[in-house]
Amino acid sequence: MTNVTAQLDGSPKRRLYAGPDLERAKTIDDLRARTHKLMPRFVLEYLEGGAGDEATLAREREALSEWRFVPRQLVDVSHRSIEAEVLGKPSPMPLAIAPSGLNGLFMLHADTALAEGAARFGVPFTQGTMSNDLMEDVAKVEGLRHWWQLYVFGGDEIWQELLRRAEACGVEAILLTTNAQIYGDREWEARVQIDGKPTPSAAFDATLHPRWAATTLTHGLPSFANVIDFIPKDQRSFFASATWIRDQMWKSLSWDTVAKIRERWKGKLILKGLLHPDDIRRALGSGVDGVALGTHGGRQEDWSVVALDVLPQAREIAGDRMTLLMSGGIRRGTDMLKALALGADAVLTGRATLYGLCAHGADGVHRALQMLHDEARDAMGQIGVVDLKALGPDALVSMKS
Repeated sequence: MTNVTAQLDGSPKRRLYAGPDLERAKTIDDLRARTHKLMPRFVLEYLEGGAGDEATLAREREALSEWRFVPRQLVDVSHRSIEAEVLGKPSPMPLAIAPSGLNGLFMLHADTALAEGAARFGVPFTQGTMSNDLMEDVAKVEGLRHWWQLYVFGGDEIWQELLRRAEACGVEAILLTTNAQIYGDREWEARVQIDGKPTPSAAFDATLHPRWAATTLTHGLPSFANVIDFIPKDQRSFFASATWIRDQMWKSLSWDTVAKIRERWKGKLILKGLLHPDDIRRALGSGVDGVALGTHGGRQEDWSVVALDVLPQAREIAGDRMTLLMSGGIRRGTDMLKALALGADAVLTGRATLYGLCAHGADGVHRALQMLHDEARDAMGQIGVVDLKALGPDALVSMKS
């Protein structure tokens, strides 16, 4: 974000670094700038866009900007740490990579690259039902804390088989998505498509990005490898299969579904996408291990509240009885600290690590995580907090009018 306060009529001239030297990338915005340089327009619309007026998408960043730190001084911050427990296991920081689908649009074997970057840093990676690498292949990544995001669609045999495979792969946690039964109206993404395929102008734009083509289309368009066998044979092309899965999403998803999945899955179970206080209360008695507040990256319901808006109340409701994760707009280490101060046990980040992926593959994912970690650790020293136990609501003041 450009700060005009530090400039006079555009001087000094400022430019994000979008070049090939990963060490010169200083922030998530630098990785984002390189992503925009390398990716075709239709890919960027898929990555960046939100639903409708994109008001929910904008609100995620706006909500974070409304909170300011109240620094404490004369505190010994020589030995500060942001290490934490995430779902009962130690982690170098309270963060996991959020699930995202269709990462094969960004590069070949993108899901594996995300997992490799996460494993090297030591944080969990959540693979999505709509991912393009096999669950079993991702599970081979050494040292990976493997989480799985579950969509419920089609017949019971699909989610049951996915859970069976997840158990066999050593998946640690299932994140059941609750807010994607009705596909969000992503108008800008739709404007670069005709019948689900890129428009002629979008296809021509793609030819102007040879690096993307070389790293992505080498083996043709990606497929939904983990569920392709459930799709009718005459609908297994890339665009047809995406439409079929979307049409098969359970509109009847309910707490009864949660109970069935809880009975079948013996590992950690998180409900992803809750926002209403009554749903948080209901989750407490449902047998789940936690809730991930979020809006699906602003890609589903437009003009809704976002996770940070309801986080303090959710913490009050949940107490210490279940894990509370938060997603939405995490682009800085300070964003993570704000979420933790307001009650989150950990955060999920999606686009930040996807920018790293698009810019530099697995190394870029690791770099993005390192940026978030270092920014958070430095900010802790600046506000006089030595560890996360000392970080609470009194570290912040709301700027809402």
